[in-house]
Amino acid sequence: MDNSMPILLVPGLVSSPRIFAPVIPALWPFGPVTVANHIRDDNMGAIARRILAEAPPRFALAGHSMGGYIAFEIMRQSPERVAKLALINTQARPDTPEASTRRRGMIERARGGDYRGVLDELFPGFVHPSRQADASLRQLVYDMGADVGAEAFIRQQTAVMSRPDSRPTLAWIRCPTLVLTGDEDNTIPNALSSEMASGIPAAKLVILPNCGHLPQPEQPEACADALVDWLRN
Repeated sequence: MDNSMPILLVPGLVSSPRIFAPVIPALWPFGPVTVANHIRDDNMGAIARRILAEAPPRFALAGHSMGGYIAFEIMRQSPERVAKLALINTQARPDTPEASTRRRGMIERARGGDYRGVLDELFPGFVHPSRQADASLRQLVYDMGADVGAEAFIRQQTAVMSRPDSRPTLAWIRCPTLVLTGDEDNTIPNALSSEMASGIPAAKLVILPNCGHLPQPEQPEACADALVDWLRN
């Protein structure tokens, strides 16, 4: 009997399928793997609706960073379709006024032709302090930025700024849930992962050592192990 479960992966802001490439081989034995396209709409509701229209009837859902915000919206719209949930380096809180102001500045720079400069600004917050000089990780961010493009980046930032507060709905999540983060995430501090894990019934919190905001390429084996354990149990 085939007990495989389709797996739907949702990348983060200015991220493409490349972000999940280091862990997909470990996930693939558990079921067909799909990476959602999250670059076509400028609000969370529309992004989630389009992803759901293209998704299998029931699936395991893993969202990274902005992908976690989308995962929360998917859970609001169709919780019965989500068999398992993984929230990777994300948070349940809405945007702060300070964060939105910074995003507007990045939008204006991207519109003005300084998209590459925006990627350079984002990079230090994406990786562990020990990886600041890692040329391969910086190139990954450039490559994913090219995959997404400036116009879609603007749509993504617009959606992120207007996302709702997901904290009130955490207690409604009843499927097996993994909350995964790095020990030094300078974009979304892991205290916010602890907050989510505390609010979701029976959620499992995993904090990866020597890891920043991009656990898939920074700590691929440990990240894959955590996701495999989530799929297996």
